[in-house]
Amino acid sequence: MAKEITDANYKELLADTSKPVVIDFWATWCGPCRMVGPVIDELAAEYEGKVVIGKCNVDDNEDMTMEFGIRNIPTILFFKNGQLVDKQVGSAPKSVFAQKIEALL
Repeated sequence: MAKEITDANYKELLADTSKPVVIDFWATWCGPCRMVGPVIDELAAEYEGKVVIGKCNVDDNEDMTMEFGIRNIPTILFFKNGQLVDKQVGSAPKSVFAQKIEALL
């Protein structure tokens, strides 16, 4: 299961650079987000211990959403060593997300 990422915990999460971080920005009312959500959960289970994969509800976490300039959802951000290195806007097949995660390792 993907970790819940919030305004309160994301800076600490990104400061720990021992593992890559993947954040799915989503909302309950977003249809494509509901399609991507289960894929993100599967990837979180598959990469457990290697990559931190989490979800950020844009309706509940405005600071984080604004800081990263999230204008469309779902948006998935990929971080390595605390730095943003890749982004996927909109839904995509699981293989696309897996390929981007593999590039972080």
